[in-house]
Amino acid sequence: MASYKILLLPGDGIGPEVAHEAEKVLAWFGRAGLGTFETETDLVGGAAIDAHGVPLTEAALGLAKAADAVLFGAVGGPKWAGVPYAVRPEAGLLRLRKDLGLFANLRPAICYPALAAASSLKPELVEGLDLMIVRELTGGVYFGEPKEIVTLEDGQRRAVDTQIYTTGEIERIAAVAFDLARKRRNKVASAEKHNVMKSGVLWKDVVTRLHAEHYADVGLEHVLADNCAMQLVRNPKQYDVVVTDNLFGDILSDVAAMLTGSLGMLPSASLGAVENGTRRALYEPVHGSAPDIAGQNAANPLAMIGSLAMALRYSFGLSDAADRLDAAITRTLAGGTRTRDIAGTGVNAVGTGEMGDAIIRELEAPAH
Repeated sequence: MASYKILLLPGDGIGPEVAHEAEKVLAWFGRAGLGTFETETDLVGGAAIDAHGVPLTEAALGLAKAADAVLFGAVGGPKWAGVPYAVRPEAGLLRLRKDLGLFANLRPAICYPALAAASSLKPELVEGLDLMIVRELTGGVYFGEPKEIVTLEDGQRRAVDTQIYTTGEIERIAAVAFDLARKRRNKVASAEKHNVMKSGVLWKDVVTRLHAEHYADVGLEHVLADNCAMQLVRNPKQYDVVVTDNLFGDILSDVAAMLTGSLGMLPSASLGAVENGTRRALYEPVHGSAPDIAGQNAANPLAMIGSLAMALRYSFGLSDAADRLDAAITRTLAGGTRTRDIAGTGVNAVGTGEMGDAIIRELEAPAH
């Protein structure tokens, strides 16, 4: 029986609550004989600041580097609003992404049939939606230097953020998108702004060349990022895989997330390069720490449980188990089980733990 090492970093707010439900599901798969799942737990974000004065300790980073996968909850909250920028709770997540080399962020946007009416768009536009945003995560304007605010001689202040991409950075994220598309509906849309940005010109050139040389069997279209945002709202099901840079990926993935009706439903994966047959990876729900409902047994754990499904698929190679877990989520929703964020008017919402238990009941049910 294969053995897998998982580091749990629950974080702040509702993070520990939703992480607990994912741990329950993981334990069920262990009891079902899928493998031996060895878990360790450490602090990140505000919880780590409170305990150690930093949002991520070197010891926790070492555990993350040694793990087969990291399951991450959420970080941040008003309690830490006044801490220095360099040690804010979110800096722990950024450190993990950087030091683990997690350059590819996979953000699926799936609209379950049972939740189509919860979207802000018409149900017919989103029902059956299944698209993947592939966002470059370690380059671009968020990391480019210089990054500064300076005071000029005339007293005005000037802010500078630098957008930088190299051929290699673009090639590796585009390859992830093309490889994913081959396992899906075989279509990639590459989003950039080549009409006004030199980084967009290079992005389009590199993606076009890589496609011609290695992925000619995959459909490719180029779309300006602002038009892509509009098309996501107009006709989102036209897309299968959308690949884009760090800044536009941040924006477009949030647009795609809201098509589904709730951030509480959406998982994500951040993947590194394959080295010696393995790759470092971190899995986290898209939602934030939601401190306003922390400790109230009201948080939706499905994004965290869905993130576990992505870990089963991409880190452990357990695609059948991932499919089984995804199907359990679908059946649970179809049966009417809802947490507060996705419960309609007059619907009695279940708690965080009850939703986790409902998923396990579906996993235990005879195969459908």
